[in-house]
Amino acid sequence: MRMRKCSKCGKYTLKELCCGENTVTVKPPRFSPEDRYGRYRRILKRSLKK
Repeated sequence: MRMRKCSKCGKYTLKELCCGENTVTVKPPRFSPEDRYGRYRRILKRSLKK
């Protein structure tokens, strides 16, 4: 599971295609104790393990 970014529209996705073009792998975000989206990443990670 890797976050990907569409080079055409700039949206983040997990899919390999967006807007009819390939997406590119992005660097992981820096760690921050004030992570606003950490909860959602952990929920997604748990749901993919099952």
